[in-house]
Amino acid sequence: MDTAALHAAWTEAWRELGADAPGALLPELMARYGEPQRHYHTLQHLGECLALLALHRAAAERPAEVALALWFHDAIYDVQGHDNEALSAGWARDVLGAAGLPAEVAERVHALVMATQHNAVPEGRDAELLIDIDLSILGAAPARFAQYEHQIRAEYAHIPPAVFEPRRRGILSRFIERRPLYQTAAIRAAREAQARINLQAAIDSTFSRSPAADAGDARP
Repeated sequence: MDTAALHAAWTEAWRELGADAPGALLPELMARYGEPQRHYHTLQHLGECLALLALHRAAAERPAEVALALWFHDAIYDVQGHDNEALSAGWARDVLGAAGLPAEVAERVHALVMATQHNAVPEGRDAELLIDIDLSILGAAPARFAQYEHQIRAEYAHIPPAVFEPRRRGILSRFIERRPLYQTAAIRAAREAQARINLQAAIDSTFSRSPAADAGDARP
């Protein structure tokens, strides 16, 4: 998505919820996604997510809430932090509340953002769709997946290979063990098979580079 398309998606989500989009917030969010420590969690990723949501809106119960959750799911991204999702979710809840939206809407968006911690299989159609969209990169074409892997490594360049490789392998292994990986039928049909090919290749690559075994944070 280009800047105009991102702006339109932002405005439309707020319109669907019956509220005016906070005027100063969009530039702030876009600036966040352009921070120098980001290589994957950027406007490219956000645009890919929103474009996929546009294709699968029918799978959502509340598509505007899913859209805003996507906008906020990486709003705060400190590569050395461990509470990015909680901080992003809290920011989303505060913004929606300040805009006059009902508390239950703000709480649902908060819960959706928290689901992007990827520490449990999502429950509910909107959470399933959101997580499938966030993880859709795993089933991307091989060239895009390779780019994504390089982008993730660039974000964690401060972590030495002997530590990064086993952590990354652990995360990728947990995803490949999910059956199915994608809960939304149309996304599963389009991406599941390629995701398993991509994940296995990436796991095999980490074994070739590092024999150690560990667990930790090398995010999807």
